[in-house]
Amino acid sequence: MPSNDARNLAPIAVPTAAAGVVAVAVSAAVAGGKGAIGAAVGVLLAMLFMGIGLYVLQWTAKTLPHLFQAMGLMLYVAQLLLLMIFVALFKGTSLFNGKAFALSLVVATVVWMATQARAHMKSKIFYVDPDSAKSERPEKTGHPS
Repeated sequence: MPSNDARNLAPIAVPTAAAGVVAVAVSAAVAGGKGAIGAAVGVLLAMLFMGIGLYVLQWTAKTLPHLFQAMGLMLYVAQLLLLMIFVALFKGTSLFNGKAFALSLVVATVVWMATQARAHMKSKIFYVDPDSAKSERPEKTGHPS
């Protein structure tokens, strides 16, 4: 992963992981070992889906900027569908606590989205690429003054 991507991911993933640790601890205290496993699975799934989504959107913004909005919509629909498939596959499982899984998934997703919004508001995004402005200066034409 390039360092720029790592710099974009760290302020988002670290608070989400911290919220995940809290969710696992609370779930372990309330629902025991299966609660801790459910919370850990929920947090890991949320971080995996949201991290891949962030990477795909950054790649799309750099390589295919005209498809950015459509890709964002498609990505979020795909994430929801994959999550629904995961939940359907593990609907009646005894591997982990379903309530702890669901609550930690929601908490991790909300923390991820809030920190991603905060990181975006604090970032300094150029409206014009300064490097392209230097190389594409128009030549002077017309009457000399």
